[in-house]
Amino acid sequence: MRLRNKPGAEDKLLAYGQYVVSTPEEWKGRWNERFDKKQPLHIEIGMGKGRFLIEMAKQNPGINYIGIELQTSVIVSALEKQIEEDLPNVQLLQVNAQNLQSFFDKGEVDRIYLTFSDPWPKNRHEKRRLTYKDFLYSYETILDEQGELHFKTDNQKLFEYSLISFSEKGMILKELYLDLHNSEVENNIMTEYEEKFSRKGNRIYKTVAYFPESK
Repeated sequence: MRLRNKPGAEDKLLAYGQYVVSTPEEWKGRWNERFDKKQPLHIEIGMGKGRFLIEMAKQNPGINYIGIELQTSVIVSALEKQIEEDLPNVQLLQVNAQNLQSFFDKGEVDRIYLTFSDPWPKNRHEKRRLTYKDFLYSYETILDEQGELHFKTDNQKLFEYSLISFSEKGMILKELYLDLHNSEVENNIMTEYEEKFSRKGNRIYKTVAYFPESK
């Protein structure tokens, strides 16, 4: 799907350097210096317009959050939410998730969220899926030994693919929901897509997984 350009989006991102990090490589290994407090670090990859990230940060002030989004026309919407809220525990990155190891040190991240990632349904695009083996290798590298991967989607085929991918990597499932909204889960913060798809009657899938060294 082709995204519409938002006039002035790039200038706005540059104007709010206190929220949007333009040189993430320089902060590798010392991300807590970007925040008011040294706290656990959670990142969301493919955060979209930022609803989930901002709400998580509001409800969990004792955790630092970094939202990662490549599309300019999308990340600027997340920035607008952050400008309004001015949360001290939120930072934003406009980068390609394929380069995570260039931005985060080994074991620097405590949790990774993948919320309604692009399913990239065509076989030739498999390597672009955020649960492809190469991405999992990066996640394993940057996650703390007790770190977790939280994955949520409405796409059944992507969910099944991801479970296989996790298994082949030796990951262990801590939680598994095949119909999240009809499960006894408290305080489920929805993304924009989650609300949209659930209203259409789509089933929401979720799993929490960790790497074998992480317990």
